[in-house]
Amino acid sequence: MRITRHTLVGAAGLAAAAVALSACSATPSEEAVGDDGVTIDEAHSVGAMEDFEAGVTFKATEPVNFSLMYRDHPNYPVKDDWSVFQHLEEDHNVTFSRTDIPMADYDQKKSLLIGSGEATDIISSTYAGSETQFVSGGAILPVSDYFDYMPNFQQKIEDWGLEEDLQNRRQEDGKIYHLPGLREVPDVQYSVVIREDLWEKAGITEDPATWDEYLEQLEQVKEANPELDYAMSDRWTDATPIGSLLNVMAPNYDTAAGWGYANTSYDEEAGEYVFTGTSDEYRELVADAAALVEAGVLDPEITQSDDQAVQKFISGTSAAISGNTQVIAEYRQKFADSGQGDVPIRLISIPGGPAGDNLPSGRFTSGILISSEAAEKPYFKALLQFVDWLYYSDEGLEFAQWGVEGETFTREADGTRKLMDDIAWSSINAGAPKLLNADYGYSNGVFLLANGSSEELVLSMMTDEIAEWTAQQLEKKEQLPTAPAPLLNEIELEQTSLLQTQLTDAVHAATASFITGQRSVEDDWDAYVTELEGLGSTQLVDTINAALERTQSEG
Repeated sequence: MRITRHTLVGAAGLAAAAVALSACSATPSEEAVGDDGVTIDEAHSVGAMEDFEAGVTFKATEPVNFSLMYRDHPNYPVKDDWSVFQHLEEDHNVTFSRTDIPMADYDQKKSLLIGSGEATDIISSTYAGSETQFVSGGAILPVSDYFDYMPNFQQKIEDWGLEEDLQNRRQEDGKIYHLPGLREVPDVQYSVVIREDLWEKAGITEDPATWDEYLEQLEQVKEANPELDYAMSDRWTDATPIGSLLNVMAPNYDTAAGWGYANTSYDEEAGEYVFTGTSDEYRELVADAAALVEAGVLDPEITQSDDQAVQKFISGTSAAISGNTQVIAEYRQKFADSGQGDVPIRLISIPGGPAGDNLPSGRFTSGILISSEAAEKPYFKALLQFVDWLYYSDEGLEFAQWGVEGETFTREADGTRKLMDDIAWSSINAGAPKLLNADYGYSNGVFLLANGSSEELVLSMMTDEIAEWTAQQLEKKEQLPTAPAPLLNEIELEQTSLLQTQLTDAVHAATASFITGQRSVEDDWDAYVTELEGLGSTQLVDTINAALERTQSEG
């Protein structure tokens, strides 16, 4: 993979607009101070290790109990007797007082608890930008003041070249409040899954090099397989119209769309932000997606449920569907359950587009927040050491992902890890009686920040097929650079927040209309642009560019 500075279209919405470019003080000192020279005294160092540094296993010097806001995932409901809890207590002297919140209610209840002053020490599964609303009230810890107590975090930032991304997480006061998951390489999971047998029947043996070529292949597949209703019928469309497909396509059109849509994108050549949904690049993407429907190869039901889309794929009325590195096993199992046996399916290599062969900018994932009240707890320093070890050390990341050697996995002579035969994870050991997350608590988004970790560790949890596909995408594609982040003041944040939702909803609704042919890109685009201007698109961009200019002049 090549990381270069191409023309950038970063997904710079409210979350990105709420951060700054201030320089970070990250030089360890004998006193271990943070950005503002903050030190932790002995009264708040109960359980902390004196010799804690990068690569050292954290074990509290006496038992500590941290309060934890826990996002309870329906696929692996939390269990008190999980191995992950047992080993954290036995091997690291750490236990939790949990506030368990169902995943469906998590974001809302998390905000209520923080806003009412009832936040736990550790607030898990949190995305950047969501902390902004709590900064002025003082409920969230400015964790950048304490980075020097987090040597593993500092080391990963430096070793993986994430300094610029980190600076973009600063708030108006110059401090960072959100601790992100870190990736050594970009996240690449999503593409299109095809019925390889139906592709071969059409005489196609190579993946499409571009999205234009993908359209041509779909037409050939439909012609060669007349029993198909559509060559492609897509899933993950109920919340955002063809959200996954547009998100995958967008970086190669120099824009942001689908799940990754944000109202503002940075035009590096112009040195300013533009409104994404009315840009020429977004128009070209929408026009190409509309061409799939117009050609009769993409199912116009772009707001159908996942079950409907998957059933069409399994029943043979469609030959392609969005997918990722996890659902390949799901699709294969459904084919087997339907009595069709081993139907050949695979992820295609992500096609390129007019802007090249790109992956989105950014290698940060969802992370955690720490309550400001944690700084008053006697175990505060130990808490920072624990968080640093679990989420950012090589040992902690392996523990959170794989579990414990000899219990959940073995290690071969060359260092390769192998899950125990009776434990399954994703496509590994599919059908085994136990699950690594549901039965043991590992590979759990609360303790592993959206799989944010090293390239080796990410690939290690994949089958050979998926690991090879992932490595190919990383090798051939360029990661778009990180956009400069404007620092909005409190008034500007309030003004833009009022515009964001209505503009996003309007863009998604119009996008669906253009793709399904209810509106014509050729005839109705100018009217659509006027509609967005009436909803405040120009005001939004002007506010963000003014903040960007101020941020850069002050920085």
